[in-house]
Amino acid sequence: MNYLIVGASRGLGDAFVKGLPEKGDHVWMVSRNQPDSINIQDGVLRTWIEADLSLKSSIQHIAEALKNEPIDVLIYNAGIWEKEGWQSHYDFEKDDPEDIVNILHVNTTAAILCTQKLLPNLKKSKNAKVFLIGSTDGIENNGSKQLSYVASKFGIRGIASALRENLRNYEIGVTCINPGSIATGIPFEKGVEKALEHYNGRCIPVQDIVSLVKAITLLSKASCVKEINMPAMMDMNV
Repeated sequence: MNYLIVGASRGLGDAFVKGLPEKGDHVWMVSRNQPDSINIQDGVLRTWIEADLSLKSSIQHIAEALKNEPIDVLIYNAGIWEKEGWQSHYDFEKDDPEDIVNILHVNTTAAILCTQKLLPNLKKSKNAKVFLIGSTDGIENNGSKQLSYVASKFGIRGIASALRENLRNYEIGVTCINPGSIATGIPFEKGVEKALEHYNGRCIPVQDIVSLVKAITLLSKASCVKEINMPAMMDMNV
């Protein structure tokens, strides 16, 4: 199976790179910085594509690196947010206009451009799947004050909805996953129990999201999983 993972160098993207492929699979990893996972010796071929998604030229660079290779699973996991967005003192009025534009470009516009450019590669697969990673901050009544980030994650849901209709005739599945807080501080190889112990149910182990994506990739093209909201069990704000 061939995977393309955008935003693959750390956190959830790193977990996808480590947990999704099996021996003999090929994973293209898109990120600004070289992922440490490229050195793993487990029978999976991993190829790094250096790309800064804030630059429009990055999409063409990704397509040129793939050439005519079929893509079975495309995961758009790139995401940035306001510099102090998670802090209690965050103030939208102080957001830099350039940062606002960049957040919306990387989180939404680049997702559209990337999928559009790689559609020929997806069409070559016998059972292609597209995953757009959103957030519970992109669903109603989320309580977040981060205007640009929230707007971009609402946007990802809209992209998934319209993209699904565009790709229906090609039988390419499009799934939007909206996770809550993720235990990105505990890497995939440390295991679920370590994450549960450390975060006490307040954050989702990366393994859970990897397992969810893997299950959907194994479905036939007759099935369509549209959207999944996945808050942490102890997140009382969702």
